[in-house]
Amino acid sequence: MGTVVDDAASVEFHAFFERHYAELSRLAHLLTGEPDAADDLAADALLALWHRWDRVRAADHPAAYARGVVANLARTRIRSAVRERRRVALFWSQREEKTENPDVAGVVDVQEALRRLPFRKRACVVLRHAFDLSEKDTALALGISVGTVKSQTSKGMAELQRLLGTQAVPQKVHAAMARTADAGGRDR
Repeated sequence: MGTVVDDAASVEFHAFFERHYAELSRLAHLLTGEPDAADDLAADALLALWHRWDRVRAADHPAAYARGVVANLARTRIRSAVRERRRVALFWSQREEKTENPDVAGVVDVQEALRRLPFRKRACVVLRHAFDLSEKDTALALGISVGTVKSQTSKGMAELQRLLGTQAVPQKVHAAMARTADAGGRDR
């Protein structure tokens, strides 16, 4: 059951929402350059304001406070996008290699075995052995610790050796990924 105070706060917030939602959405769009994300950021900001509405409505300039929340959320989103782009760029920026007369059946076997690994193990194995990234660069690309890269790579390689029945897994992974790159990813 709501009280008179709760009902008054709800009505006041609803009026604030109606007055400022479009403005906050436009602000988010201009800050991020992402029209699809703008409504989400404005809604997230207004949700945060609702949770602190007793303090916000007592502020001298609640709309200015709301704009600050949108700006902070937009900054967080942009930083997250930049980190993600750096990870992707690091992942794909390695040199292009060609493999002469690849073992197509072997490539298919390796790709199938890689698909059976959990994502983190697969990513560690591929980055370390197919892209020749260091443990540190792999950790940076995946946003995990170097120790996690070491353990996940080791466990992933052991699993691949079990699945493929061979000790030459690093060479096979490298050849399979080079073949996939040569085909423009069509082998997937």
